[in-house]
Amino acid sequence: MTDHRPVPGRLRAPAPGWTTRADVVVVGSGIAGLTAALRIHAADPSLHLLVVTKDVLAAGSTQWAQGGIAAALGPGDTPEQHERDTLVAGAGACDVEAVRVLVTEGPEAVRELIALGTQFDLHPDGELSLTREGGHHRDRIAHAGGDATGAEIQRALIAAVERAPAIEVIQHALAVDLLRASDGGVAGLTLHVLGEGQHDGVGAVLCRAVVLASGGLGQVFSQSTNPSVSTGDGMALAMRAGARVRDLEFVQFHPTVMWLGPDSQGQQPLISEAVRGEGAFLVDFEGDRFMRGQHELADLAPRDVVAKAITRRMIETGRPHMWLDARHLGAEFWERRFPTILRVCREHGVDPVTQLIPVAPAQHYASGGVVTDLWGRTTVAGLYATGEVACSGVHGANRLASNSLLEGLVFSRRIAEVLPAELRDWAEPAGDERPAGLVSGERRRALQEVMTSRVGVLRQADGLAEALDLLAAIEPGDAEVGPAAWETTNLVAISTALAGAAALRTETRGSHWREDFPDRDDTKAGHVDSWLVDGVVHNVWHHAPSTDPSTTEVPA
Repeated sequence: MTDHRPVPGRLRAPAPGWTTRADVVVVGSGIAGLTAALRIHAADPSLHLLVVTKDVLAAGSTQWAQGGIAAALGPGDTPEQHERDTLVAGAGACDVEAVRVLVTEGPEAVRELIALGTQFDLHPDGELSLTREGGHHRDRIAHAGGDATGAEIQRALIAAVERAPAIEVIQHALAVDLLRASDGGVAGLTLHVLGEGQHDGVGAVLCRAVVLASGGLGQVFSQSTNPSVSTGDGMALAMRAGARVRDLEFVQFHPTVMWLGPDSQGQQPLISEAVRGEGAFLVDFEGDRFMRGQHELADLAPRDVVAKAITRRMIETGRPHMWLDARHLGAEFWERRFPTILRVCREHGVDPVTQLIPVAPAQHYASGGVVTDLWGRTTVAGLYATGEVACSGVHGANRLASNSLLEGLVFSRRIAEVLPAELRDWAEPAGDERPAGLVSGERRRALQEVMTSRVGVLRQADGLAEALDLLAAIEPGDAEVGPAAWETTNLVAISTALAGAAALRTETRGSHWREDFPDRDDTKAGHVDSWLVDGVVHNVWHHAPSTDPSTTEVPA
């Protein structure tokens, strides 16, 4: 077990200047959050639902999902085959029951998404147009607008929410901290809202349940495909409330992110795996297709395999990036299948119809998060989590391509099945003696550089120890109260837990790559749980049997 400090027990903030009530508060407005709200409303229309979102409804990660949503919808495909591919990608760290839930309930969930109004791409005969991505042995990725799947799903969900007047929405609302009852369970939530009339500044929403669907932690790193709102707020809020988080060391670095130069920061353009699924391939500066011989699927190997291969070749050759060659796809295909990527590439001075695309790995997805059971319940009564903020167990050590949208969809539906019957009685918030603190927003850049250089794609003991020491030196102080400081304080909490978990896992598995322990060690199959007590992040290892399909009974 490793302990590291200092992390505030709650965020320093003004006393709530307004109060409102809702039976259920959903934090986040991507596929996970809006699906949860819509399904809970359908299950019990009498409940007052409040959706709070940090920016506008469409500003989260869902709209950026290019490739699509995976489900066994095509001829000859089965949930069992999807399960096997998911378990292989997860490198022995998946929860088999969670994966089985995902793949068996996935096809129906996608069909309901279509019934809601989502317009996926179709063949001329009206059947779904399905493609393949890395790690999949079947064409099972449904997509929309060529490479604008997330945006289309987001559009359909927002339209459905707007048709449901019982669902209230507050935009530009940052979730600050959970209000807890005397039994430690949910009593409400504090928010900071900008420009909502009477709901302005810090306020309190008293409620009977909170559903976290707040997305990932991408802004922990200097370069990420995640939007700027992805600062780990939900994970940090849950930790401060006493919930456990799990497997934060499994951070997926997408192998093909457009390289914009050595000094680029923030959100980077993603070159979807679907481009390789349609025939593009990786080459080095000599034109060698270096993925051949690395894996049976070559350029379509699971993301961790491709990211490591690119990084290794970059180190070997001293080059800052590799190349993606998709010129042979042709202008007509690019314009029809990947219009968004084509436009973004051209905006950055690269025409993929005639030029190679410079690519390098960048942070993309967090497979770990707030621990949940198969119904989205966390370890705090009345607190649920779904989507990227959660660790449902389906991704293991490495998410299979296009399983993320499906996870948010499936597990939000499951939360809605149980939450109405489990709603807590109304409770008054108890006194809160947790020490409050705040880290200045000016420290964010230094934090990101520490995490990128020492807890990025390549990890080793000395670098992780240095990272933990440097993070501990970012002490809470007299920071100006506001979103920049709240977000940075959240990033410190998540970074501390992540680096500590990475230090405990002395093996290489999935998206966690230890240079000093380069081999997978199945005697160390298990998980790292992290939680916060009195300003100290505790990281504890616990063993679990491997879920490697070669040793697990999984249908072929």
